[in-house]
Amino acid sequence: MSQQNYNAPMLKEDSLKDKVVLITGGGTGLGKAMGKYFSELGAKLIITSRKIDVLKKTAEEISSSTKNEVFPFACDVSDYKQVEDLLKASIEKFGKVDALVNNAAGNFISPTERLSNKAFDIIINIVLKGTYNCTLAFGKHWIEKKQNATVLNIVTTYSWTGSAFVVPSAAAKAGVLAITRSLAVEWAKYGIRFNAIAPGLFPTKGAWERLLPGDLQNKFDLKKKVPLHRVGEHQELANLAAYLISDFSSFINGEVVTIDGGEWLNGAGQFNILQAIPNEMWDQIEKMVRSAKGS
Repeated sequence: MSQQNYNAPMLKEDSLKDKVVLITGGGTGLGKAMGKYFSELGAKLIITSRKIDVLKKTAEEISSSTKNEVFPFACDVSDYKQVEDLLKASIEKFGKVDALVNNAAGNFISPTERLSNKAFDIIINIVLKGTYNCTLAFGKHWIEKKQNATVLNIVTTYSWTGSAFVVPSAAAKAGVLAITRSLAVEWAKYGIRFNAIAPGLFPTKGAWERLLPGDLQNKFDLKKKVPLHRVGEHQELANLAAYLISDFSSFINGEVVTIDGGEWLNGAGQFNILQAIPNEMWDQIEKMVRSAKGS
């Protein structure tokens, strides 16, 4: 198979120039990867999470590389008052916010009966409550100012299928998906677009060490679940996110784009497991089928 250039930046230079983009969960992982690319494309960036030291380090790292300003601001998105403070600080800093990326997330991989109600609250508060807190606060501001804007929500492929062992996350992400599709219709009249990305396997050091600690990552080769037999590169997700918050996608509204190498479809197809059968065995199966038809 020839080498594919899927890890290269996609959009032309200055595609996000004069845009101000806010990313929740922007200090690490996929949030950091998206933020770096947005900044490379000319955007002014606001990154937020609960850890100001991490945010400051990331802001310095990105701004020193791209020469564009990055504003770190600590905020617990599950607290609406703190989100209002984030909005106020963002407007004071840059005068406007053009795009909101609801990326802050949390998860536990666990049998549901082992979870406490507090564990449910933690995930629901970050993922679902955090998303609608930011969406509501910034949305009210945009509507009042009659400003066009874009919201990009990061969901998962199990947002519509559900998934065992991640029930709080599945419930929260399903709610975020419903918000995306509902407000895409309701707020379109205000010039506010809503879209979502459902990523598959995009390993990040911190998240994957928490979800699959010790040698579990070696025991479970998750790439085997993906028809393309690889995991995603952060730049691939950043490319898609940049497109969806850019003016190039201005007629895309209420859409959820899956980027997972075909993983969830592989699990959804009833007979997809038969991919494990080698060609030689298919020859035998074909003979058996023909023999059965002749009997």
